[in-house]
Amino acid sequence: MTKRMVIMLVIVGVLFGGIFAFQGFKAHMIKQFFASNKAPPVTVTAMPAELQSWQPQIDAVGSLRGVRGVDVAGEVAGIVQSVNFKSGGEAKAGQVLVQLNADADVAQLRALEAAADLANTTYNRDKAQYAARAISQATLDAAAADLKSKRAQVAQQQALVAKKSIAAPFAGRLGISTVNPGQYLNPGSVIVTLQSLDTVYADFYLPQQQLSSIAPGQTVIVSTDTYPGKTFEGKISAISPKVDPSTRNVQVEATIANPKHELLPGMYASVHVDAGAPHQYMTLPQTAVTFNPYGESVYIVGPGGKGADGKPLLIAKQSFVTLGDTRGDQVAILSGIKEGDMIVTSGQIKLRNGSTVIINNTVPPGNNPAPKPVDE
Repeated sequence: MTKRMVIMLVIVGVLFGGIFAFQGFKAHMIKQFFASNKAPPVTVTAMPAELQSWQPQIDAVGSLRGVRGVDVAGEVAGIVQSVNFKSGGEAKAGQVLVQLNADADVAQLRALEAAADLANTTYNRDKAQYAARAISQATLDAAAADLKSKRAQVAQQQALVAKKSIAAPFAGRLGISTVNPGQYLNPGSVIVTLQSLDTVYADFYLPQQQLSSIAPGQTVIVSTDTYPGKTFEGKISAISPKVDPSTRNVQVEATIANPKHELLPGMYASVHVDAGAPHQYMTLPQTAVTFNPYGESVYIVGPGGKGADGKPLLIAKQSFVTLGDTRGDQVAILSGIKEGDMIVTSGQIKLRNGSTVIINNTVPPGNNPAPKPVDE
């Protein structure tokens, strides 16, 4: 009985020993498999961090306005006798644009002039008689007052006749008009728009916190989608002394030379103002930055020894950075990297700290400080 018990215990010990030995051998082989089965290299794009000059710039949207522009209208009512301009033409200062019928007014003017001449004759006769002590001072004073009244009536009628000739107040380009001879015009009826185009204003608004960055005489660059790729230079001519309490914005006016009359009042315009001296910043594409709740980071590519085939390896190490301003596709890096560091610009979503990488810049990400939409 004792012999059987010993044999059974030996068999059980051998059985359990074999099981434990197999499990240990299996764990060793699994560990060896994972140790030799490293993740394949990750293909990424990368570029060295560079110091670039950043010109602080204020961007705004505005509209153009003529330095002198007016909708020409008449002060008095009347029938249009003649239209002396062509739509879209150029007008000189003082040029009569529309003549209203003034026959009755001219006739009235002639009658008043005759009355004024008679009053003048009467005054001169009374003056001579007063010198001879033939009339009183009161009679002479009445004749003088009557002469002044008659001359004032002539001046008033002359002004009325002049208002029947509607002239251009300044030189400029005329708009399109539908006024025709024989048409009745009411006072204030618009005849045609007149715009002086040699110089135009660009009106735009800026937040109040940017007031310290602008001043009269500062250069502005204006562009409009009417002329893609073309810019117009001007100067800030005025800053409103009042901030709009509802928006906290202030109106700014810039004067732009327009010798070719390319810019027209009412045009939409993009305004760029250089504010302050340029700064040097470490610059990367914005795609290089990984944004996390615990901070922003980039991956720096560096040597990682040699692989099994003896070739040098590149590995990516995570580095937390402090970001600055952005412009276009670029972002300024204030700390966390140094000039010349090779930074992963795309593909970092597949990386972890210490991953092996292969750099392929066949399709690099955008790195334009002022990208523009492209119509495809």
